[in-house]
Amino acid sequence: MDHTVARRMWQLLEPIHAVIYFAPEAKQAYTAAGLRGGWMGYFASRAAAMGAVPPEMVIATFYNFHPRMVRRAIPDAWAFSTPEKVLRARLEVADSALRRLLGSEIESDHIGAAAEIARRIAEAAEPPGRPLFAAHAALSWPDQRHLVLWHAATLLREHRGDGHVAMLLANEIDGLAAHVLIATDYETPAEMQRANRGWSEEEWAVAEDRLLVRGLIDASGLTDAGRRLRAHIEDTTDRLALPPFAEVGARDCETLEAHLVEINRILTAGAAVPFPNPMGLPRAAGV
Repeated sequence: MDHTVARRMWQLLEPIHAVIYFAPEAKQAYTAAGLRGGWMGYFASRAAAMGAVPPEMVIATFYNFHPRMVRRAIPDAWAFSTPEKVLRARLEVADSALRRLLGSEIESDHIGAAAEIARRIAEAAEPPGRPLFAAHAALSWPDQRHLVLWHAATLLREHRGDGHVAMLLANEIDGLAAHVLIATDYETPAEMQRANRGWSEEEWAVAEDRLLVRGLIDASGLTDAGRRLRAHIEDTTDRLALPPFAEVGARDCETLEAHLVEINRILTAGAAVPFPNPMGLPRAAGV
């Protein structure tokens, strides 16, 4: 199976997972769970599957946030709430947001078929070397079809993300440098990346200087060497993410893609995820 299948699936599954980061329902749910502030909700809800972990674990696994941004939320979050409460709140956000966005389509065959195939793919993924994926894979599956699909999308994005972090480390690209490359390559505004990941203009400039010295960027953007490195990192990330899709097979992946395109059209019409966005997620072709 061609490794680009994994990238296409990321582009189509990520918006289903990521609705929770932009949903207005999140503030109320996390406040009710005892958390304080939007970013505390983000860090605690994504980390809760690992338990009441210290900030160092979040810094390590999330990778691209400024450490001080993490430390403003963790470990205080565990004094205000518990991982169990936060996980319940997160599922409530996914449920309410998807019900609002999908409307009557939540009962459609697209949701049911996509949930069934995506779950099989997620269950075929292996945990070694994938700490965030492993933590979420240990959680119980929800019962409702739209939440099964959301959980499968969550597992597969964290599985891919763990592999992406490994590739960034192997190529000596730290979290901040990764943002600089994204902003240069995908036209994601640098201001958006800094505001959403906690880096200052001065720190951003230092990272740019490091990439300039390595010959990866210049005044016009990515150099040829920078483009080759970006392609290498992304292609290898795709290859590392591919095995669970290959296990299920090309035919089911094609069927899943067709259903996901229809689901993404609805989510895009509802502005579920903005483009551009801090995740560096491009709009999937055909959506």
